[in-house]
Amino acid sequence: QVFLVESGGGLVQAGGSLRVSCAASGLTFSSYVMGWFRQAPGKEQEFVAAISRSGGNTDYADSVKGRFTISRDNAKNTVYLQMNSLKPEDTAVYYCAAVLSSNYFYTTNVGSDYRYWGQGTQVTVSS
Repeated sequence: QVFLVESGGGLVQAGGSLRVSCAASGLTFSSYVMGWFRQAPGKEQEFVAAISRSGGNTDYADSVKGRFTISRDNAKNTVYLQMNSLKPEDTAVYYCAAVLSSNYFYTTNVGSDYRYWGQGTQVTVSS
């Protein structure tokens, strides 16, 4: 079975930093585009960031550009999201997701494109 397991969420004050991680198993990690999405209560799921198979291409939502950095370590089967200058509006459950790709440079910001999803980790930013 494929498992994506997020960790690193928690409570942080506005202006602070947090790094969340997603460890993958049951798949050939380097063949997958990885993405991060988030969802706040009562709101639609929102794309956050995506990274291509070997990390050469990244994509970010305008709301997080310049503050968040996505990266991956294929030797550890892990994707990361470094979140800096956090704002209360960043409060949400953060999900990692994976989709198989034959394109070395491909990324997608469409949630329905992703095949596998983690259980999510809560990030709360206090004012």
